[in-house]
Amino acid sequence: MKRMLFKEKYPVCTLEVLKSEIKYEHIDEIITFLRTKIEENPVAVFIAIFDQLAHCKKNNGTAEEGLIGAKNLVFCLGKDIPSSKIMAVKPRSIGISEFEDKFELGILETPNAEAHVTLQSWIKEIKK
Repeated sequence: MKRMLFKEKYPVCTLEVLKSEIKYEHIDEIITFLRTKIEENPVAVFIAIFDQLAHCKKNNGTAEEGLIGAKNLVFCLGKDIPSSKIMAVKPRSIGISEFEDKFELGILETPNAEAHVTLQSWIKEIKK
């Protein structure tokens, strides 16, 4: 996965994968796979799937050229609230973008290193 600062302040990790490299052909197949990972985890809780591209189109917004799907898989992976400040970054989301020939998956870096490793491993598994 590639780590970067988006807009020079948001630490995100992304994985770009060609459709020809994986068995998934549509964004919803990846969401189903990742939702299974959430449901198998003893701490994680599925919350929602948000269709960001549909929301954008409904509100006459703009989208990146070539984008044909953009959804967020929203869930909680934490069991602790060590500080009320952590509420600003909860719950978590995996953003999945679909283009004609590829997918891009992204996450905001988590404050909990163990949770971050878990999220990265789930995302990397789509290549297996």
